[in-house]
Amino acid sequence: MALLQIDNLTVEFETASGWFRAVDGVSMSVNSGEVLAIVGESGSGKSVAMLAVMGLLPWTAKITADRMLFEGRDIQNIGASERRKLIGKEIAMIFQEPIASLNPCFTVGFQIEEVLRIHLGLDKKARRERAIELFRQVGLPNPEERLNHFPHQMSGGQCQRVMIAIAIACDPKLLIADEPTTALDVTIQKQILDLLMSLQAKNGMGLIMITHDMGVVAETADRVVVQYKGKKMEEADVLSLFENPKSNYTKALLAALPENATGDRLTTVSQYFDGTHEPAGTSA
Repeated sequence: MALLQIDNLTVEFETASGWFRAVDGVSMSVNSGEVLAIVGESGSGKSVAMLAVMGLLPWTAKITADRMLFEGRDIQNIGASERRKLIGKEIAMIFQEPIASLNPCFTVGFQIEEVLRIHLGLDKKARRERAIELFRQVGLPNPEERLNHFPHQMSGGQCQRVMIAIAIACDPKLLIADEPTTALDVTIQKQILDLLMSLQAKNGMGLIMITHDMGVVAETADRVVVQYKGKKMEEADVLSLFENPKSNYTKALLAALPENATGDRLTTVSQYFDGTHEPAGTSA
């Protein structure tokens, strides 16, 4: 049984010109211990699909799915109280902008201890000990001192590590990482990716990696879902995707990689792809 199973997920938002479909009939699954990458350009519906799973979209969003199951449990129709017990404990998410996701009014120690208090019921001493252990685990120096820092007193890479610590605090079964290396320099990117992969392997989590970086996909993923304008264009294991892509859009993404450039100019996706919505897995 899949850890997470999504069938025919659709997400729509009402606009002045009518309903806008941000996610259009997407299906996917991820197993325990597996890394699933979701790739595509900005606006392809990657983050929106996962926010729908987390129940973090605004009430104005219209979300429908044939099935949305976590460990066989229907998470589409659960109540708010039951969802609060699930989200943050068994399903956790690392958000795209750590500085914006952390509350500037509270220390990072308070924010991680709040998760431990709500989901695990730990007392003050146990919360502090666990927070120090988590900060040490994600590679933050002087963890006892860092607990007393506010987000603005830390670098982007350090805030990202705090977000990871908060996400793994309760040993979730599924971790969703939304562009976890955005706006970080390449050295910190490598450290963050190595950290995520080591934690995933150690804890046996299912990991969903949302990214537009095909290099990250090649380095981390077992399977890949490719999205474009809310639709799933292709799904394949990572080796097959790079060696024998089926969708014209996937071919266009790979052709646009810098290492595949010919001549003096980089290839653009639009040179290879006209925007046709092919069914997932369709040959060119």
